[in-house]
Amino acid sequence: MVQDEIASMTGQRKIKDLDLKSLKALPARRSLGQHVYSNLKQAIVRGDLAAGSRVVETRVADALGISRTPVREAIHKLERESLLRQNPAGGFFVAGLTRTDIEETFGIRSVLESYAARLAAIKHREEDLAPLEEKISEYQTYLDRGETEALLRINTEFHDLLYALSRSPRLIRMINDLKDQIYRFRQVILKVEKMANTSNKDHKMMLKFIRRRDAEGVEKLVRDHILRGQTVVLKEFDIQDMK
Repeated sequence: MVQDEIASMTGQRKIKDLDLKSLKALPARRSLGQHVYSNLKQAIVRGDLAAGSRVVETRVADALGISRTPVREAIHKLERESLLRQNPAGGFFVAGLTRTDIEETFGIRSVLESYAARLAAIKHREEDLAPLEEKISEYQTYLDRGETEALLRINTEFHDLLYALSRSPRLIRMINDLKDQIYRFRQVILKVEKMANTSNKDHKMMLKFIRRRDAEGVEKLVRDHILRGQTVVLKEFDIQDMK
């Protein structure tokens, strides 16, 4: 449910312990700290770990059969990224989102991603557009079947392809810095049936503007597309906040 997703992100649920089953087995070759970091981060971003879930260093280390040092390394890295917060009573917990977090993230996105789309309209080659068409078609196929679980992945892939056409590595890195938060928001947005349909209609129009090299048109469309998503997320946030 949409409200469950918002509750998970914003910390409206009661604090609970980390489900250690969500951590994958240790790899044979890889930094243990990086492994723990990657798994915890993905669990948070996917919503497997709800906001408020406690992450206790010793329990994670014991569950994985490793020392506390790589776990501590991973936890502090996630704290620096504002995905974990320190609990005054000890340990850490998965951070929820505030209204300010939502507005700030969407505001930055609307600037960066609309500019990337503008550059894509200017710099693309005709052969670059086929993958975008394929993603639009794939999304519509799953949407028509009612197989909504795949929509999040396809939507993300479409946007990644689109912004790559900007041919601006620095801009793409800046967008990717927000990728984890964006993913969390998309989970909420695409669970709304009307938004799931509107999203692909917008994608079709984006492609149309880019093909015509209408930089101003696609820039405005992407900005409106993102801010429409913000409206949905804030609405659900306010519903949870009133409970």
